[in-house]
Amino acid sequence: TATVGNLTVSAKWGGVRGNDITIVIQENIDDEAKFDVSTLVDGAEIDKQTVSDIDGLTANDWVIFSGTGPLTETAGAPLVNGSDGTVTNQAYVDYLAAVEIFDFNTIALPSTDDTLKATFTAFAKRLRDDEGKKIQVVLENYPAADYEGVISVKNGVVLSNGTTLTAAQATAWVASATAGAQVNESLTYQAYDDAVDVAPRYTNAQIIAALQAGEFLFTANDNQALVEQDINTLTSFTVDKGKQLAKNRVIRVLDGINNDFVRIFSKFYIGKVSNNADGRNLLKSECINYMNTLQGIDAIQNFDAQSDITVQAGNDVDAVYIEAYAWPVDSIEKIYVLVRIK
Repeated sequence: TATVGNLTVSAKWGGVRGNDITIVIQENIDDEAKFDVSTLVDGAEIDKQTVSDIDGLTANDWVIFSGTGPLTETAGAPLVNGSDGTVTNQAYVDYLAAVEIFDFNTIALPSTDDTLKATFTAFAKRLRDDEGKKIQVVLENYPAADYEGVISVKNGVVLSNGTTLTAAQATAWVASATAGAQVNESLTYQAYDDAVDVAPRYTNAQIIAALQAGEFLFTANDNQALVEQDINTLTSFTVDKGKQLAKNRVIRVLDGINNDFVRIFSKFYIGKVSNNADGRNLLKSECINYMNTLQGIDAIQNFDAQSDITVQAGNDVDAVYIEAYAWPVDSIEKIYVLVRIK
């Protein structure tokens, strides 16, 4: 909180982040009877209100104003005494229950607690396999998940100001970068923003072993921290789940097809188109157009509109059954060179 005369300003949310908020109150240059009240976060203005008194102020996304009467000028009154509470494992469980009803791509768990890691892994498996929501979770040092929906971050990075981020803290960047990557993009050799080194560093043999174990790690290269390979924790390959599913670019393509089909069907077809030959042909054409779009941006390849999409009537009068075949495109990540002496 901060107090300026009769005005009390409180952070809208708890935590130390509130201590980065400053309130500036100055006389309005056009009307001496009014004041400009600015809310700054890390020195940047995020809200400005021009009012006659305290009663004219309204809460914004960061602070709540209280009090009555005239305003008092201040060049800058920082909010103080914000503190982080103690987070329990139950709070994480409650968070997963709350977030499940929303659409999202990734969730990061910035914790080293193995019990929580198992909980988040089970959450990803249930949503992906049972609910059809193709999401990924990002954990630190949990290759035991052995699942395409779980990314395990092995190490952290060093920022340009000397701050060292742990693997648990780096999960936030990995989750955001993963969610922001397009279906035709890989994070391999992507630079971590503002990072100049990794912590800890590994030998080449250790890097190879980590990749084989399904670990997502950063390596130092030319004063940058680069993603060595954009992979998830899947390492137990089967006929149904081949090696290609360990690559996150491939997963983004397949997950994208699933999620986009659901979106397209829900918006344009479910409850709107008759379940007869004409209606199913329309649906098939929509699927073909979508797959051609993916092929046009190098997300998939070798798509055959005649054989790779089938749309049939389902067992129920209102059901349709679709089978789609896709060959995802991956990025070049290994280049082998043989140099011969002439």
